[in-house]
Amino acid sequence: MMSETTLWIPGPTQVRKELLAECARPMIGHRSKAMTALTERLDPGLKLGFGLALGSSAHVAVHTTSATGLMEAALRGAGPRVLSLVNGAFSKRFAEIAALVGKQVTKLEAPMGSAVPMAELARALKEQGPFDAVTVVSNETSTGVRQPLGELARTLAAFPDVQLLVDLVSYIAGAPVDFDANRIDFGFAGVQKALALPPGISVLCASDRYLAKAKQQPLRGYYLDPLRIVEGHEARATPATPCISLYYALAQQLEDISNGLTLPQKDRKKSGAEAWNARFEEHARMQQVTEAWAVSNGLELLPAPELCSPTISCVRAGDLDVAAFLAGMKERGHVLGDGYGELKGKTFRIGHMGDHTETELASMLQLADDVIAGLR
Repeated sequence: MMSETTLWIPGPTQVRKELLAECARPMIGHRSKAMTALTERLDPGLKLGFGLALGSSAHVAVHTTSATGLMEAALRGAGPRVLSLVNGAFSKRFAEIAALVGKQVTKLEAPMGSAVPMAELARALKEQGPFDAVTVVSNETSTGVRQPLGELARTLAAFPDVQLLVDLVSYIAGAPVDFDANRIDFGFAGVQKALALPPGISVLCASDRYLAKAKQQPLRGYYLDPLRIVEGHEARATPATPCISLYYALAQQLEDISNGLTLPQKDRKKSGAEAWNARFEEHARMQQVTEAWAVSNGLELLPAPELCSPTISCVRAGDLDVAAFLAGMKERGHVLGDGYGELKGKTFRIGHMGDHTETELASMLQLADDVIAGLR
């Protein structure tokens, strides 16, 4: 029998026992009144999670697919010319999928560990356009780099016809999305990162203008047709049988976050947007603690300080034997992540997100001090 370990990898993240219990509820018919009631529990929390402005006309929805499925769905509703910001493994995937579904793709690349400069984005939009859409990963899980959404919105303000498609996979529920304020047209995420659920379903938010543009696009397919997904959710009639178990878990988690139940004791009385903001602040504090811990051990994070992810810290290993360090942590009951792709063995990643607490993080990092001291 395997001993219990705690996940600090960049996802899937640790799942609370209460949420796992929700996944074990008896099945209901997916065309039943009970399913309609379950689906209606989701929308209030989703609107808070996407940070919709008061009176927003944006549409939230859930679909039974991985986030990669919604990455493809986003592109199926976009026009033919796409500019892809590429600064890591998942933004590269976004560009690759755009090409595979027949888009004309221009890539604007930045080295791993950095973000695409907004001056370069503005230049590309002006000199290589017109483009129908820009694709971006808000939080590169592979490198721990945050691409600031506010800067994107300000840059795109000069190009009002260009839509913004945003991967929010390791960002939503860990930092403020502010969908309307940040001029996002289609944002999506899986639930296995900062939402702290088992993988298997994804969430999305789409603007009216995105949906209007999508209606003009041919060959949107069936299962990944963004119009069919959004309209099916709003009609409480999903295009195909959904993962009902995860709907239960998502409904409970959204309500728990909105009611402050996942917050530190001092913040438990907060609710609604205030509770979500307190969750974001907790994630920011955990990032700061992790960065300070790295420095105390003679290490540094891969990104520049202003680009550090609030949910994932990618740490340069220096002379530290990453494999031995990760093995030592696993022996002590904590699973951390190796570097991704070409960064394997050169970095390691800590997923300080979801329902992890600051106390748990401090305890884990103290054990990490012991492992590093032993290796050195």
